[in-house]
Amino acid sequence: DKPGAKRKPATKKEIDDEAEKKRTQARTTKGKPAKRQNRTLHVNDAFVLEGGDSEGRRRGGRRGRNRLSGSTQAFEMPTEAVVRDIKIGEANKVTDLAQQMTVKAAAVVKALFKMGVMANINHVLDADTATLLVEEMGHRPNFVSEDALEEQLAESLAAEIGEDKITRAPVVTVMGHVDHGKTSLLDYIRKSTVASHEAGGITQHIGAYHVDTDHGMVSFLDTPGHAAFSAMRSRGAKATDVIVLVVAGVPLVVAINKMDKEGADIDRVKNELAAMEVIPDDWGGDTQFIPVSAHTGDGVDKLLEAILLQAELMELTAYTDVPGQGVVVESRLDKGRGAVASVLVQNGTLRTGDIVLVGKEYGRIRALVDENGVNTKSAGPSIPVEILGLTGVPDAGDEFVVLADEKKAKEVAEFRRTRLKDSVQAMQQAALIDNMFAGIGKPNLSIFNIILKTDVRGTLEALTASLVAMNTDEVQVKIVSSGVGGISENDVHLAATSKAMIVGFNVRADKTSKEIIDNEGLQLRYYNVIYNVLDDVKAIMGGMLSPEIREEILGVAEVRDVFTSPKFGQIAGSMVIEGTIHRNKPIRVLRDDVVIYEGELESLRRFKDDANEVKNGVECGIGVKNYTDVRVGDKIEVYKTTEIARTL
Repeated sequence: DKPGAKRKPATKKEIDDEAEKKRTQARTTKGKPAKRQNRTLHVNDAFVLEGGDSEGRRRGGRRGRNRLSGSTQAFEMPTEAVVRDIKIGEANKVTDLAQQMTVKAAAVVKALFKMGVMANINHVLDADTATLLVEEMGHRPNFVSEDALEEQLAESLAAEIGEDKITRAPVVTVMGHVDHGKTSLLDYIRKSTVASHEAGGITQHIGAYHVDTDHGMVSFLDTPGHAAFSAMRSRGAKATDVIVLVVAGVPLVVAINKMDKEGADIDRVKNELAAMEVIPDDWGGDTQFIPVSAHTGDGVDKLLEAILLQAELMELTAYTDVPGQGVVVESRLDKGRGAVASVLVQNGTLRTGDIVLVGKEYGRIRALVDENGVNTKSAGPSIPVEILGLTGVPDAGDEFVVLADEKKAKEVAEFRRTRLKDSVQAMQQAALIDNMFAGIGKPNLSIFNIILKTDVRGTLEALTASLVAMNTDEVQVKIVSSGVGGISENDVHLAATSKAMIVGFNVRADKTSKEIIDNEGLQLRYYNVIYNVLDDVKAIMGGMLSPEIREEILGVAEVRDVFTSPKFGQIAGSMVIEGTIHRNKPIRVLRDDVVIYEGELESLRRFKDDANEVKNGVECGIGVKNYTDVRVGDKIEVYKTTEIARTL
């Protein structure tokens, strides 16, 4: 045998004893955990952690023993905070910032409180406050433009350069004062009767039409003339190439309408415009003056010729082989068709099935409808059409673009919605303090709550702006809720809660809503003309004003002597020097023309008889209630107050 080698069992008895020994060991160790052996964990071949150390295990391995270069010593695991780059925008939610900094939102709220900012987890912070917060919490603020997505979209659209360039038709906006014949003039041009269908003969919406004339195609935009629709006219001007300003024979014009009526004076119009530096072309200026009559049609051909001549000088062009782009002229919510937007194509071609991004809405175009209600497959530059298939009602004036990727359109639309929501929330929170201080010192401030529903977006914008503009220091209009579409059950419940009047412009309440309105006794008013809405609201607001208190001096008596009465105390023997002294009216006592007491008469006598009134130049005895300091030379002034109803 080799030295140190284990000897194998030689006999049968030794073999059996060895086997029995192994079985005994197996029984005694069965179910017991194997003994852990001390092991070492090598880190970078230099740092050794004694993993089997009981103290190290008890502390979770964060504190143990190490052996570095043969030495044994205690150590701490590194706990240095991670510094992160935090994106800061114009509006920043507390929860979003907390998520970027990987801390709880409550910790961010606490940090804001230490900074003197009262906020909750849903609070929206401006860029400056968010920057200070991030730096305070040990991170690096990184301001990023919230328009990055918009910039990418603009770059992608700018890259779309077509090859099929055409001369497009001019877009003409017809403007002018209300009831001066703008729509009637268009009616004659396109042989339609829109004016007869408008409420009160007044255009309430923007209309878009294209007509083929003997001189070429022209697209017209008709805008309301009422002052409340200035925003709508502004949108029309932004989308137009040429403006035709229509008047009824006197104000600023390009087309002087109603020339068939007596008293129309072209020379006076020209003189007035020349004084405002608008020089007619036949006087050496550059403004064309064309007398027309929408009733007889006189001058209409010359007007169209002048429009197309101006368009030719402007060299209007567009591409047809690029994705469609343009602007929303009007929008509404149709009960049967959903969201409907009237758009004007400015460049490219719009087709059925295109994926379109319109402001904060998007969708795939289900149908294109022209101004005559006929479905069409496509629309090129300067053509107005209605589009169906959007996710919601866009705002009038929003720009639309056709995109190839529906996912991209949805992403941009949701980004715009979020940004709008955050900005509105930020403005509301910023206005809280302003409103709080604005109410100080105005205990009699009255609020007129209104829920406004209209048929189209443009009317909603115009009415909202006009109603808010009527606010005064004493009475203010508050639009509790507004929207496009019929009056729903939710609108009615909100009106009951907020004690608001429901205004429906060209819309109606459904059956359920009407029942609730009747049961709750709510105010519901229907309108179809803008004048009536503003006039009624103005009248109601006038009724909410505090009445004006006016005083009228009825008479003045001068004290000539003072007597003492056992029943009434001091009696002022007086002479009426002005007007008439009445017994049941309030009085003032004046000394040296300064008011020293206000009260009422306790008695008024003429000799020994009670009197209801004493006229000028007659002596009387006056007893002033609860006043005992009457002196000779004092004046007693009798007056009355009158409440005068105020109007806006």
